[in-house]
Amino acid sequence: MISISVTALVFGVVFLAELPDKTALAGLVLGTRYRASYVFAGVAAAFVVHVVLAVAAGSVLTLLPQQLLHALTGVLFLGGAAMLLLKGGEEEEEVREPKDQSFWKVSGAGFMLILVAEFGDLTQIMTANLAARYDDPLSVGLGAVLALWAVAGLGIVGGKALMKRVPLSLITKIAALLMLGLGVWSLYEAIA
Repeated sequence: MISISVTALVFGVVFLAELPDKTALAGLVLGTRYRASYVFAGVAAAFVVHVVLAVAAGSVLTLLPQQLLHALTGVLFLGGAAMLLLKGGEEEEEVREPKDQSFWKVSGAGFMLILVAEFGDLTQIMTANLAARYDDPLSVGLGAVLALWAVAGLGIVGGKALMKRVPLSLITKIAALLMLGLGVWSLYEAIA
């Protein structure tokens, strides 16, 4: 059974953490060069692969004793918060344009870009961490996929307008504060 509260929490945390990420900017670049639906199809498929891998890894972590699991997830959340706060303004990565603008070439370019750029990324690690924390792989996976798709859609279709209205530094700070809160709560549960 899907937990709406877990799905919503995961959506919020992953959405905020992914907004300032380089892949949102890469999606924006691809969306300005190619048909948005083709780009989104490839990017969305790659995010599904990443979430499945992350949820599987997080589900394995649930086999650990509860106190150790809470301590581990707390440390990982705190590390994620530190990474968000300490990372500088990353340069936008150059995206190669496929000469053929067919569905398969464009969606394939989007898929490969996200598959490579997101592997081991903060949001993938965070998704694994949330899967371990809540022991609800379906709700966590759904929340993470929807958040990543939402960010990709925003990046592809309206990223420029969003970034004009909401400073990237504010989004990064909100995501870091959420992760900091989850980290402190997890460490508290490990001790209590």
